[in-house]
Amino acid sequence: MEYELIIIGGGPAGAAAGVYASRKRLKTLLATYDFGGQSVVSEKIENWIGTPAISGADLASSLRKHVEVYAGDILTVKEGEKITSVQKNGGVFEVKTESGNSWSGKTVLIAAGSGRRKLQAKNADLLEHKGLTYCASCDGPLFSDMDVVVVGGGNAAFETASQLLAYCRSVTLLNHSEGFAKADPGTVEKVLSNPKMKAIDNAEVVEVKGEKFVSGLVYKNKKTEETLELAVSGIFVEIGQTPNTGFVKDLVELDQYGRVKIDARTQKSSTPGIWAAGDCSDILYHQNNIAAGDAVKAVEDIYLHLHAK
Repeated sequence: MEYELIIIGGGPAGAAAGVYASRKRLKTLLATYDFGGQSVVSEKIENWIGTPAISGADLASSLRKHVEVYAGDILTVKEGEKITSVQKNGGVFEVKTESGNSWSGKTVLIAAGSGRRKLQAKNADLLEHKGLTYCASCDGPLFSDMDVVVVGGGNAAFETASQLLAYCRSVTLLNHSEGFAKADPGTVEKVLSNPKMKAIDNAEVVEVKGEKFVSGLVYKNKKTEETLELAVSGIFVEIGQTPNTGFVKDLVELDQYGRVKIDARTQKSSTPGIWAAGDCSDILYHQNNIAAGDAVKAVEDIYLHLHAK
């Protein structure tokens, strides 16, 4: 069977695309390992529009249920599938999976998301989502009037710090290197000018402290080798993301971080017939709502590509 559209991914972008493609009566296959994306592990999401508060697990369930409403004659859903390659044969794309399945489609929407680079420090894994988090937009308000740390030194770290300054008593940024070469100088200057803000260079986090919840962290000064401890209630990690785009690295143009380069007006990639949306694309901001909106934009353009151009 040849599909009009194959959607890769089951996060907010993939789910939104599945719903919109179905409503446009596009013969569609949605293939994903699971539903929910990165937010599935969040205990409380307060910025998913239309829902004051929802857990990551409930969001994943909601996305699945919405997609399954349209499953049947027009939409096929394949869950538990890990995509290994996408190849172009003439005017058709062949999508292959780790389990040996293969599907053909006229167009492809890559909505595979990305994974956060994890903090490699003692106890970091044990206290994840117990004071150690990877999303200030999701969890920042929970740390109102508390002392927190941001780990990172790029634009994302400073933007996270800026958000947290609206809620927290103090924000300390721990930068692994000397200076902030990866961050915009204007942003750095503005954020560091806040009296509640402090930055420490050459800091390597070696241990996260706490029993049931984060109570502090230990870091090493890479220059002096001195070990120091900070008493904080929250740790926000912004050390980069790894896009899930390895299966198309030889087919579409990627940026220096491995994200699919897109035309922001249409979500088109460099390869005709392939679109991308969400965290796997080279967008500026990474949010569930933005990912869903970008996927809808992509489906609108895909429909025109197939039926009006």
